[in-house]
Amino acid sequence: MPPVDERWVLRDIGFAVHPGEAVGIVGRNGAGKSTLLKMIAGIMRQTEGSIIVSGRIAAILELGMGFSGELTGRQNVFHAAGMMGFSHAEIEAALDDIAGFAEIGAFFDQPIRVYSSGMQMRLAFAVATAFRPDILIVDEALAVGDAYFQHKSMERIRAFQAQGTSLILVSHDKVALQSLCTRAILLDGGTLLRDGDPQSVLDYYNALLAKKEGEEIEVETLADGRVRTISGTREAVIESASLLGPDGGPADTVGVGATVTLLVRARVVREIPSLVLGYAIKDRLGQTFFGINTAFSKQGIVAPPVGATYTFRIAFPMMLGPGTYSIALALSGGESHLDSNYEWRDLALMFDVVNLDKAPFDGKMYMPPAITIER
Repeated sequence: MPPVDERWVLRDIGFAVHPGEAVGIVGRNGAGKSTLLKMIAGIMRQTEGSIIVSGRIAAILELGMGFSGELTGRQNVFHAAGMMGFSHAEIEAALDDIAGFAEIGAFFDQPIRVYSSGMQMRLAFAVATAFRPDILIVDEALAVGDAYFQHKSMERIRAFQAQGTSLILVSHDKVALQSLCTRAILLDGGTLLRDGDPQSVLDYYNALLAKKEGEEIEVETLADGRVRTISGTREAVIESASLLGPDGGPADTVGVGATVTLLVRARVVREIPSLVLGYAIKDRLGQTFFGINTAFSKQGIVAPPVGATYTFRIAFPMMLGPGTYSIALALSGGESHLDSNYEWRDLALMFDVVNLDKAPFDGKMYMPPAITIER
């Protein structure tokens, strides 16, 4: 019999999640994310160390976990909720809420085996959240449902958070992580690589995903405590960047609707086939509001000579709502920095948008309407 090939799926992991805290866990496939959640939920036992849990856990892990394909949705509710420790009377009292939240209609009394993956996820989420848990664990489940149910689920999660529920979320959806979580953890190769605010951890994770041979990843802490990630081969580099206001001078505060200019100076360090500049405007949570590059605009530079410098001037109206924003910059060889990343610089610029002369409005985008009223 051949020897068993043993390896550590998780090693030297240590962190605490406090009451009401929302923690997102990211990492490449095989990093150990799902295994970690199963151990926290008590489904798997760790080889070494200890996991201390205070309070009741509700976990939505693998699709269909805890369900029997031959039982109906209604029967599975009693089965799954019973396994969670709830009495028949408690489940009966919550049954209408569960059926109403899942919104699967007549399928509620059909066998689970005829459900689509989205219907299974709807029922699983409705059961797991029918009773507010102290700790809610979600592993990619929200990615299965349709957009309507995703919004509905996130609203319930936010309501639980407001009441003190802790959230541990594994997802590849950056928007979900940034909107729901106040902290993020990056696992790589079974070890804890980064632990911090979601934007800085996701920036590092994106750099890690794009990292190729010869690339470097640098991390620096800014004066305001934010963490900036810089990555790339440095075959071309960003020498300077600034945001100019309507008067042509540097601006860290701009008015809604004002025309601004992004000014970037780049230098070619080594021989490269092409040079493309890209930029993305993000809010304080790291959610991208707009992004484009010179490959998309058909303005990529082919075979730039070594030592050449280029100045990019990009003028656009500031159609964002009041708030704090950042600009990420990237130099690459094509439409995606994942193919050839010369330099990626998160938080390259920071600026505030204020409403100086527009009618009051809500939201993150300024979309001036033409309103007519007839009688």
